[in-house]
Amino acid sequence: MKTTIIEEVTKSELKNPILVEGLPGLGMVGRIATRYLVKQLKAKKLARLYSPHFPYYVLVNKKGSVRLLYGEFMFWKNEAGENDFIFFTGDSQAQTIEGQYEVASCILDFAEKNGVKIIVTIGGYRKEVEKTPNVVAVSTSSSLLNQALKSKALLSSAGNPIVGTAGILLGLAKLRKTEAICLLGETRGYLPDPKAAKSVVEVLGKMFGIKVDITELDKDIEKSKEIVERMQEIEKRREKYAQKMRRVEEERITYIS
Repeated sequence: MKTTIIEEVTKSELKNPILVEGLPGLGMVGRIATRYLVKQLKAKKLARLYSPHFPYYVLVNKKGSVRLLYGEFMFWKNEAGENDFIFFTGDSQAQTIEGQYEVASCILDFAEKNGVKIIVTIGGYRKEVEKTPNVVAVSTSSSLLNQALKSKALLSSAGNPIVGTAGILLGLAKLRKTEAICLLGETRGYLPDPKAAKSVVEVLGKMFGIKVDITELDKDIEKSKEIVERMQEIEKRREKYAQKMRRVEEERITYIS
């Protein structure tokens, strides 16, 4: 495989589809949010994207079989609304600059082929958060941006770089005259952050009238909270031990002097 390819799994006539992209990144916000929507809406497989720019290893399942890393397009027919949805998530982002542009271009080609006029990318926004994470929005379209702000998103500060597929898709979509918006959930970023993903899902739901049960996401948030608390406790113990060793060393130096 020398270039990025897309293999279609099935064909479906979609109504004014909106593409939602969420790949692994800061706090895994994009992947968690997108995978949750796919699961809750019972989205179906549409196509898979393979690329030589993904990391060079395979994943092994319980039966000992292997597969290449890939990105997956899923579709959901929204019977109650004006727009159907295509969700794109996967195992990894492209690992090179050239790969980022190539994969993003293939995603846009596939979106255009399926009649997509609006693209939503999801990612993380690094910030120390104690309470409910905010969602920061940036868009190529003033109408989409206003829609996000009315849905309780915040305007991004000027000069804020959006790294990776979430940003590149936005920039390339603008060149193709396709409306696009990026929703970034505030996150510390060093652990998977379902709380930030929940904030994004809520904003996205308000923007496009998507109703999903967030009970399972709340359970993930509680589990994540327990992990963070355990890590904080370990860090406190480590710091106490470091302080003790420093005192011992200082006493030893004083005794020798």
